[in-house]
Amino acid sequence: MKKYLHVIGIGIQNNLTYRFNYLTRTLFSFIPLFAMLSLWRTIYATKNDGHALSGYTEAQMIFYYMMVAIVDIFTAVNEDDWQIAADIREGNISQFLLKPVDYLWYRLCLFFSGRVSFVMMACAPLAIFVFCFRNYFVTPPNATAFIAFAFSLLLTALLQFFLSYSMALLAFWILEISTFIFILFAFEYLASGHLFPLDMLPPALQHALWFTPFPSMLYVPISIYMGKLAGNGIASGLLMQLFWVLLMYALARFMWRRGIKKYSAFGG
Repeated sequence: MKKYLHVIGIGIQNNLTYRFNYLTRTLFSFIPLFAMLSLWRTIYATKNDGHALSGYTEAQMIFYYMMVAIVDIFTAVNEDDWQIAADIREGNISQFLLKPVDYLWYRLCLFFSGRVSFVMMACAPLAIFVFCFRNYFVTPPNATAFIAFAFSLLLTALLQFFLSYSMALLAFWILEISTFIFILFAFEYLASGHLFPLDMLPPALQHALWFTPFPSMLYVPISIYMGKLAGNGIASGLLMQLFWVLLMYALARFMWRRGIKKYSAFGG
């Protein structure tokens, strides 16, 4: 356990070395967000006052995108998949086959250290952003929703990591995985609720998406916080997230075992 805590500590130190990059990345990430907020304000301006679209008033829609920014800061994978793929291509994982260090837990520690560093750097820009839209900011409907949201946030981060980790392990078989990473990112952006709330989709398509991990990667924690999921809906959402986390973890372990056999066979 101590060795992994040490990895987290070293990871935070290394990431803070590039704190200006983190700050710049955070600032630029708000540009498309402001564009989306402007778009929705224009759309609602053409409607009657108090008009709701798919159950979202203008205030709720703006707050939804505020929550998108907050959840992303805490859970989004940064460059972990590219780094894992590079470790495989360049043979850096050989050292982990000779040491009592689990590569998955090593990368998970680096992922969390990256999130801690990013949150530290993003606090000031995020606080300014929330202050600018403070009239739209609301608290969870009750303490249960807040606790469930916090747990859902953790499951979201784990799901994001395990899915990206599994995708990066394709480097055992494919030299260049960038195409697959971009395809995954495109699906996630559309099907997780980044672009718009999933409530706005046709019911049949909404139902189909619940058979994929994508709603669990953003829409579920935001819906819990906003009270869109309540009571049994919260329990169902958390159980669905837990299911996908465990499934992606099992997939990551399976791909690692198969990949290492191929890697070793070729003298890695």
